[in-house]
Amino acid sequence: MTLQEIAQAVDGTLTFGGEIRVDEISTDTRKIRGGSLYLALKGERFDGHDFISKAIEAGARAVVSDRPVECSCPVIQVPDTRLALGTLAAYYRQKFSLLTVGVTGSVGKTSTKEMIAAVLAQGFCVHKTQGNFNNDIGLPMTLFGLEPQHTAAVIEMGMSALGEISYLSQLAKPDLAVITNVGVSHLENLGSRENILKAKLEILDGMSPNSKIVLNADNDMLQSVRDSLGERAVWFGIEQKDGFVFAEHIEEDGDKTRFDFVCGGERYPAMVPAVGIHNVYNALAGFTVGMFSGIAPEKIVAAVGEYQNSGLRQSVREYDGIKVIADCYNASPDSMQSALSVIRTISCSGKRYAVLGDMLELGECSGEMHYKVGKLAAKAGLSGLLCYGEEAKQIARGALEAGFDLAESCTSLQEAVNWLHRVLRPGDAVILKASRGMHLESVIESAFEKAGGQ
Repeated sequence: MTLQEIAQAVDGTLTFGGEIRVDEISTDTRKIRGGSLYLALKGERFDGHDFISKAIEAGARAVVSDRPVECSCPVIQVPDTRLALGTLAAYYRQKFSLLTVGVTGSVGKTSTKEMIAAVLAQGFCVHKTQGNFNNDIGLPMTLFGLEPQHTAAVIEMGMSALGEISYLSQLAKPDLAVITNVGVSHLENLGSRENILKAKLEILDGMSPNSKIVLNADNDMLQSVRDSLGERAVWFGIEQKDGFVFAEHIEEDGDKTRFDFVCGGERYPAMVPAVGIHNVYNALAGFTVGMFSGIAPEKIVAAVGEYQNSGLRQSVREYDGIKVIADCYNASPDSMQSALSVIRTISCSGKRYAVLGDMLELGECSGEMHYKVGKLAAKAGLSGLLCYGEEAKQIARGALEAGFDLAESCTSLQEAVNWLHRVLRPGDAVILKASRGMHLESVIESAFEKAGGQ
């Protein structure tokens, strides 16, 4: 894009150089390449305007700023660079005619996004959100990654307050949307599950009135809008079997889960190379999107069978014969329950353990919800439970009061590492689960850094 085109798109004032073209947009001086447009963002703890000279030294061809800047390169001045980022991303998005799928939900956004992308790759050249770039900075940067060869995009949308998904959806303009579930994540900010539901449904704000939204029929809050959404909603489920597709004959098979998709009276045997019922829900969402996007069911089954978890989300590795399931990205009561289901059913020749850390952003309900997780953990067939963090002490209390006397608590990384070294033996399995802010991956690195993972 030329600087003049960009200035017009964001309603900014360009100092000079309207015909100069830029190759990419950058907000990070550490990642700037020659020919970039540097957009100076201001956050709570940083101000990108302080690094404009560094950006120019690194090869930035022009700058977007919210104040006058004296420099040798062109400057586009705007009232708010963060809003300009979104406005420019929306403008750039409109240059592409492609199938766009928006994904949100309290739990499972990223893994469902990965599943949908794998399914759509059977018939499209897919662009997808990398990692969890799902906020008002990450989503625009995802849109800037679109290239002419892309024929589909899977865009993840996160939020912590009302209005945020509405904004993101209006940038991305989804043709299809998926809400995985409505739980209690961000309850501290939103106050009630009803408000969380309202926030998730904002994904409709950027969609045409006739577009479809794919919903989990087994979620009580989503069921509450069945009548109001009418034929616009497409349902999948396991317990509820009256939707577009459901799954049955679900069986854990070692580190795999086998089940049947049932759709339109036809049955499609499938396998996902991961354990836990939540992965079946991810597959159902992927199946539904695939079918509505023209992918043959046999190809969808093949894609599901090749699915891989990403990043810190329930990856399974072995260290000196110990199976370690790392699920360190996020945590809520629902995902904790899923994690306990995984450790209860995963194949291992030895004992099963869990390290469960704090679930953040639960507000006044935090103590009660941690306590309930402890009661669930008491029934998970564990040989030991470590509760990591101040809030997690309530998990230990719940487990102990439910009659499970093998629960311990700690608040330091070294204590957690020492516990793992003390209890684990070859043949054992352990799952580590907590909110991202607890940095449980550091516990794994410290505990197993000397062992080569497989």
